[in-house]
Amino acid sequence: MNYILKNFLILIFSVFLLNDLKAETPHFVDFRFILNESIAGKKAQGELKNKLEKGISQIRSKEKKIQEEEKKLIQQKKLMKPDEYKKKVNELRTKVSKLQKERKSLLEDIAKKRSKARTELLKNLNPIMENYMKEKNIRMILDKKELIVADNKLDITKDIIELLNKKLKSIKVD
Repeated sequence: MNYILKNFLILIFSVFLLNDLKAETPHFVDFRFILNESIAGKKAQGELKNKLEKGISQIRSKEKKIQEEEKKLIQQKKLMKPDEYKKKVNELRTKVSKLQKERKSLLEDIAKKRSKARTELLKNLNPIMENYMKEKNIRMILDKKELIVADNKLDITKDIIELLNKKLKSIKVD
């Protein structure tokens, strides 16, 4: 009888220890995958990509106009007075400078919007991960990019992305 009681107590303690070990094992998620493959992340990236492409196409059309003006100016160089030619060249340089500033502004604007969308997504992701940790008795979640080697059984990315997709369908990009 004493033998059975001893084994029973050992069994109970080992069950508690195994549960405690599970809680001590850090799990990981691939944040990049979540940002790129979640419904809200895909929509935000699509909108930003469209804005970037639209802005760049407008800049390219302006570049072509400036190139045409430059060709005309070169052709008319011999017909113009030197002062008038210099004035036109300076005007052309000013247009080129404005266009470069416009391109830089476009890229900075898109980068800011991308950063804002990412922040918004992560702000919504944190409570989801906290709830998941409580439900699954997990004490730590790491980013996959910080790992060297890990067991794929500890990857909870798909679970988290599923929960995020249920909660968040889109993000305001503007």
